[in-house]
Formats: sequence, C-alpha cells, structure tokens
Amino acid sequence: MSTVSVVIPCYRYGHFLEEAVSSVLDDQEGVDVRVLIIDDASPDDSADVARRIAARDPRVDVVVHETNKGNIATFNEGLLDWADGDYCLLLSADDRATPGALRRARDLLDAHPEVGFVYGRALYVRDGAPLPQARRTVRGWTVMSGQRWLEHRFRQAENPITSPEIVVRTSVHHRVGGYDPALPKAADMEIYFRFAAHADVGFIRGADQAYYRLHGGNMSTTVSPLSDLDQRRSVFDLALHRYGYRLDDPEHLSDIVNRQLGREALWAAGRVHDRGWLRRSTVGRKLLGANPDEPEDDVGELADFAVHCWPELKRTSVYRTIQAGERLGPRESAFLLDQKARWWLRRRAWRLRGY
Repeated sequence: MSTVSVVIPCYRYGHFLEEAVSSVLDDQEGVDVRVLIIDDASPDDSADVARRIAARDPRVDVVVHETNKGNIATFNEGLLDWADGDYCLLLSADDRATPGALRRARDLLDAHPEVGFVYGRALYVRDGAPLPQARRTVRGWTVMSGQRWLEHRFRQAENPITSPEIVVRTSVHHRVGGYDPALPKAADMEIYFRFAAHADVGFIRGADQAYYRLHGGNMSTTVSPLSDLDQRRSVFDLALHRYGYRLDDPEHLSDIVNRQLGREALWAAGRVHDRGWLRRSTVGRKLLGANPDEPEDDVGELADFAVHCWPELKRTSVYRTIQAGERLGPRESAFLLDQKARWWLRRRAWRLRGY
C-alpha cells in the first residue's frame, strides 16, 4: 500500500491543530498516513498542543524550533528532510483535508506513475463558520502533460492552487528541490511550475479535496495587489528562463501573460484611483465601509507596472485619465469592467475544464 507523509507547519495556530491532524488521520480510510507537526517557535501553547496529539497517536511526530525559522525553511525541513512516504502533502495548521481526499489522490498517483502531483477543488470556509458539505464522488480524472498545464497557467496568469488540495509524489519533490526563499509570497506557485516542468499533472473532477480557512491571519491577506502582480510576474519570468525550452513558442506565452498582468494592474489602478475620489466625499466614505483610510497601492505605481507589462495600455483612455488625475467616467469604467469580465470568464472556463 502506498504511503502518504503529511507535513503540518504551525505558528500560533495551536487552536487549529486538532482539526487539521484529525482530517488526515481519522477521515482517510484505507490510507497509510504519517504526520509531522513542526512548530516554528510559536509564542503560544501550539507546541504543547502538538506534543499532546503525538503522545496519543504513534503516527504523529513533532519538531519544535527553538527560534523562528520562517515558513519556507519550515516547509523544506519537513518535505525534504523528513517525508519518506510515496506521496506527500503540505497542510497548513489552519486548513483541513476533506474526507477521502488522500485516498482519491493516492489512487490517481498509483494509476499514473508519470504524474508528479495531483490536485482538485478547495472549499473556502470562513473562520468560525460551519464546514460546507464536501463532495466525495469522483467523476473522472484529467491527466495532462506538465508542459500543457504550464501553458494554461500562462494564459490564466495566475496560480489555481491554494495549497492544501495538492498531493505530490515525494520522489519528484526531492528531485526538484524545495521552496524558493527568494519568492516568499509566491514560492508555492513557483514550485508547482517546477513540478510541472518535470512531470505530468493530475486533476480530480467532481470531488472536493480540501478546506481552505479564511481569516485575518492568512498570508494572502497581507499581500497588496501590486506585490501580488509583481511576484506572479517574477514566477512567470523565472519559468520562461528555466523551462522555456520545453514550451511551444515561449515568446508568445510571454506576451500573453504580460498582457493579462497589465490588464489586471490597470484594473487595480482604476479601482484605487476611484476610491481616492470617493474618499473626498462624505457619501463616498460611507460607501467605502468602516476603513476608508485603509492604505492601498500607489495608483501611479500600478499604472506604471501595467504599461511596463504591456506598453499598448498607454493608449487607453483609462491610463490617460489616471495620469491626468481626473475621475474615471462611464467610458473608462466600462473598459475596466470589460477587462475584468474577460479575465473572470477565461479563468472560469479553464477551471470548469479541470485545468
């Protein structure tokens, strides 16, 4: 029977640990699972909670850092130094696997030795809200070449995986190395690209594979739109530099992804620009909600990023209006909404196809 190693990094998430561990040990019938909890010098009782869990279940190991090493070093410690199962899962302490998720992933990986990693849908749940019912019936598998999967990522210009829904072949993980510390906010996206450059990709259709918990402590909530766009662009540039020779027409793919990132940046610039105008009126401040003065990216930096990605955006009325410091009118707003709608529809179409 194939084995699965689950690494659960934890920093101040001790109150979530019981649920996370239970989701991979108690809800995964027919799967041989071992768990490593790595507490990264949490200032709360997370280490004590981890030790209590390990004391009652021999399948659980615990490592407690004396000093904080950061998420990237903690990930790599567990996945490269400890994980020895056939497959591995990196599960944040605040997330959960759905019932049967590891078995579904294991079955696909067992049946397709050419596949380096498999993922599926993740269910988003607000902290404190009841868990939605997860779908468990598999309606089929999609297996595609890593190069084809990468090409879809360039066309979407984004990462479709949140992280708790991906199970990786451990040998592939060891072959490509660990998470890149030079990309602290996009290291997950970059390593998925690296996996795809070395192996095929599997997608589970019909079933939900993980719960991704939404709360104020999510790393994604600390990333501004400009930082997110810049990190994504860095990952795509890096992929082209390292694996472009394995892709058909890499120059065309570079053009596609830069156009999409430019559109997103201009949309974000227009949104921030109009929020600035709204802040100047009492009614506008009420519309913005409880934190009208919440800091945002600089409009000029977003606009500059947009035209750096795609110089043709300089010719748009939106860019000219932003540069002139004027309020966006109906024409400019319609342009931005059209760009956003195109992006949303394209992303939905790819996801419905299992990409």
